[in-house]
Amino acid sequence: MTPLAVVLAIAGALWGYASDRFAVRWPAHEKDEGGRAPGWRTLVAVLTGAVALGAVTLVYEDSVARLVFGAYLAALVLMLAIDLDQRLLPDELTLPAIPIALVFALAGANPLVGPGGLPVTIVVALGLPLVLFAMSIPFGAGAFGLGDVKLLVSVGLLVGPWKLIGGVVYGVLGAGVVIVLLLVLRRITLKTYVPFGPFLVFGAMWALLAVQRAAVP
Repeated sequence: MTPLAVVLAIAGALWGYASDRFAVRWPAHEKDEGGRAPGWRTLVAVLTGAVALGAVTLVYEDSVARLVFGAYLAALVLMLAIDLDQRLLPDELTLPAIPIALVFALAGANPLVGPGGLPVTIVVALGLPLVLFAMSIPFGAGAFGLGDVKLLVSVGLLVGPWKLIGGVVYGVLGAGVVIVLLLVLRRITLKTYVPFGPFLVFGAMWALLAVQRAAVP
């Protein structure tokens, strides 16, 4: 643990708290009157922000990679807070990340995806989310939303095909564990809607912060 990592972990915790408070108000929605007191969602956002931003300098040595991935992780923390509160991944956050990720790889600055590996990366980044969306249609609206699709496209362009697949797998496994636990504790029923977005966010963070593979050339 370096001093910079400690500073960023503290900043990440503060960002997580701010994201939770911001999520109560934005995007505007009917239930925002009077706000919501800090609670378990706040704790999740704070801990996630601290771990994500604190870890980025331990995983990446290049300053440009640290900046881009750090900014994306901060955006993921905000998406997590909003999805936990509103079950929504806003276009204002998911869509801009797609061209930024593409330019990052084309410039040769992405340590995970090189310019030569972009064709395969683009195919998987677009194809996998669309396949998952198509497979979710029989389960009804909201099972896997368009916001989830847009999120995974940017994740795939940033981390490459193999880590995208790994992130999705870990997200699905995490969702399964949490859902089973909540069912056992009788906090939800089989008919309760559980947003999948937060688990995809955690899967994306795993893809960015896990032990790095060589870049897709």
